[in-house]
Parts: sequence; structure tokens; C-alpha cells
Amino acid sequence: MRLLVLAAGLLTALVSQAEVAYVSNEKSDTLTLIDVDKLEVIDTLEVGMRPRGIIFSQDYKYLYICASESDAVQVMDLATHKVIHNLPSGEDPEQFALHPNNRHLYIANEDSAVVTVVDTVDRTVIAQIDVGIEPEGMAVSPDGKWVINTSETTNMLHWIDASTHELVDNTLVDQRPRHVEFSKSGEKVWASAEIGGTVDVIDTASRELIKKITFKIPGVHRDKIQPVGIKLTDDGKYAFVALGPANHVAVIDASTYEVLDYLLVGRRVWQLAFAKEQSLLFTTNGVSGDVSVIDVEDLKVIKTIKAGRYPWGVVVKP
Repeated sequence: MRLLVLAAGLLTALVSQAEVAYVSNEKSDTLTLIDVDKLEVIDTLEVGMRPRGIIFSQDYKYLYICASESDAVQVMDLATHKVIHNLPSGEDPEQFALHPNNRHLYIANEDSAVVTVVDTVDRTVIAQIDVGIEPEGMAVSPDGKWVINTSETTNMLHWIDASTHELVDNTLVDQRPRHVEFSKSGEKVWASAEIGGTVDVIDTASRELIKKITFKIPGVHRDKIQPVGIKLTDDGKYAFVALGPANHVAVIDASTYEVLDYLLVGRRVWQLAFAKEQSLLFTTNGVSGDVSVIDVEDLKVIKTIKAGRYPWGVVVKP
């Protein structure tokens, strides 16, 4: 009996060490869990209404979930996969970013044109910052100094001082900026413009444009090329950009800004996440209701995995 108990405990420990991808499905109000080693669905969890943005705490104890139509940020205990409480989030939270201090959560409230700052420990709102119309994308610089919000209708990046929670500058970009991503060093910011069809690379120190990247896919009308999610490899080699209803992910040389390739994935590709030390890239494909898996070295799609209805966000627990 003792041996059986020890064996069961060992099996549990091995399972808990496996990488797992968490996918938010905005129309089925669920999370799909995927075993990264086997590339198979292992569980489906019910959560709040219209889950979109998802992010881990720095210690991977909790998963924060933007339940947009529940007007809440839910906190899931990753040891039990149970939602343990809600954080005050403001109206219609869509995307958010967690400060490196693992405490302050910056939430974009699309309907009320503010960024809400929540203390995740005290579960209190510590600031609300007026930004442009329809705020969406959120990012915090690696050094914790800057918070950037994108506003879809105002077409700007809003620069917020994380120490004072004050808006200090705005950068004009192309139409409907959806997502913003800092480079690993924090020296550059990449921002996608969904309607503009471009990605702007901006110098963090000067907040000036370095490069505007455009896309052209043979056989795909330019109106369907709508950049959204962005992921940058830590080694500075590649930038990957989800191109929405163009159903492709663009591969960009992150040093020259040249578009190297377009990878065909599922329909209306939205967000992206790395796995297995950035050797794999997961994409959420909303309309086709699945996840594509890309081999980063070979730049090839190696598998498609069925998810829930309209998968939106994806994060991977190492």
C-alpha cells in the first residue's frame, strides 16, 4: 500500500511539472487546457462570462482572467483550478498587464475609457487613469517604470508613469491599435494597428517611431490583414504577429524589421504564446475554434488542436 501511495504521489508530481497551455474561449465561457508535451486537450474549465485576456501571477500560483461580460477579473488558484475570488475591475475588462512587483494589475476598461489599477493583495482599486476612447492593449516595461495602454478609437499609445499612475505622454499610431509588447530589454515597443494594417516599432526612451512595418500576403486582400497579437523571442531574432482574418502569422526579423514569411494558421488568428523555452508558438484562432502550434526553429505549423468557441487568449504555464 505504501508503495502505491508513493507511486501515485510521484505521478501527480510529474503531471504538475508538465507545461500546460490555458486558452480562454470567449463564446463558451470556458478555458481549454492543453498538455504541451502531448499537444492534447486535458481539461475544460468553466469561468465567467466572455473570458478574454488571461495572465499568470509572477509565481504561477494564480491565473487572472478578464471575464468581460461579468465586469470582473477572476482569480483562479492553479493548484485546484478553482476561482477563489473576483477583483474589482471596472466595466468590460478586456486586456491587462501585471507589474513586475507581482501586485499591481493594470486593466483596460473599454466602455469607460479608463485604465483601472488594482492591488491584487488588498483587492482594492488604487487608481483610475483617464485614457483615450476604447482602451484595449496593456503592457508594463520589464523595469516596471512604464505602463502603456492602446486606445482603439483615439489611435494612440498612452504612456503612464507606474510610480505616480499619471498619464505623461501619448504617441500617435495607425488606426485601431490592439496590442502592445515590450522587447525583453525594454528598449523598444511593438504596437499593432488592426485597421491600419501595420505594426509600429517605437523607441522607449524617446517615444519616437523607429519603423513602420507593413504586410502583403499573396492572394489575400489587404483589408483582411489586421495585425493583433505580437510575440518577440528573447534572443531578439524574431517577431511574430497575428494577422486576424488574414489567417496567417507574420514572421519578422526583429533586427532588420523585414517580413520573412507568412504562416497559414486557423481562421481569425488573435493571440500568441510561447512554450517549451520558446521552441513552440501557440496561436488562438477564433472563428475556426482551434489552436495552431508552430515550430519556431522550422517556422512550420505542426499541429491544430480543437478548443472552445472563439478562443481568444493563451498563456503557457512552464
